[in-house]
Amino acid sequence: MGFYQAYQVGLAISVCIACGLAGAGCAPPKYEDLKVFVQAHDHDVVSSIYRIEPPDVIAIESATCPEVDGEIQTVDIDGKISLQLINEVKVSMLTPKEVAAKLEGALARYYHQPEVKVRVVNHASKNIYVFGEVGMKGPVPFTGRDTVLDVLARAQPTFLAWRGRIELIRPSPDPDKRHKVIIDVDRMQQGGDLRDNYLLQDGDIIYVPPTVLGWIGLRVQEVLFPISPVLAAYQMPADVKWTTETYKHWNDDNYWGYRAPPRRRYSYSPMLPR
Repeated sequence: MGFYQAYQVGLAISVCIACGLAGAGCAPPKYEDLKVFVQAHDHDVVSSIYRIEPPDVIAIESATCPEVDGEIQTVDIDGKISLQLINEVKVSMLTPKEVAAKLEGALARYYHQPEVKVRVVNHASKNIYVFGEVGMKGPVPFTGRDTVLDVLARAQPTFLAWRGRIELIRPSPDPDKRHKVIIDVDRMQQGGDLRDNYLLQDGDIIYVPPTVLGWIGLRVQEVLFPISPVLAAYQMPADVKWTTETYKHWNDDNYWGYRAPPRRRYSYSPMLPR
């Protein structure tokens, strides 16, 4: 079997597999999976759930305690920050409100009824992960108020993205606690239906699959990738020769000279007659 025949067979197999993938997964998500992702968007996620860990960065504000007012602190590997008057304070695994209360307790030795506010300015310890056909793959900092649209707007799906079948996965070491739902982002953007614009949690995974045609194109690209350098090396000398050779001409001033030929269209064959 020659290369061309093998290529045709591989392409046919790819089409069959892609059609199977298009039909697979069309079953509606389980109720248990949907229930896991649904939560009220007005839930006070940041203040009640987000727990500070290394290397988060927090900002401290206090109108009554100038020594700590305006401090920007990065939580060190031991989960501590260092401040004037009170030295090191353990803040790891505490919410911003709990850290503020702990600082107020430590500052009460020096001030009467100190008031402290703490907020996270860099959520560096928790992430949401985006994979697939997007411009910006990888971890996205988790803030506690992230929705599916928030993350996808930052990740920027490509033209190959199957926007109608985006997968939202909540992983877990326990198989019984792993959940996945399929989201139609086009329905959100074009129709304003935000029922599937779920609030995300730390560690959630968003996978943006390619369309059927996009999947076929990617598989063909994988087949051609090993031989692409060979084709390029075969074509380049012919292109260089064609663009640098000269030919004699007789111009309007009856001057016999040299001129480079006009650049021709790119050809995959270096053996075209001239």
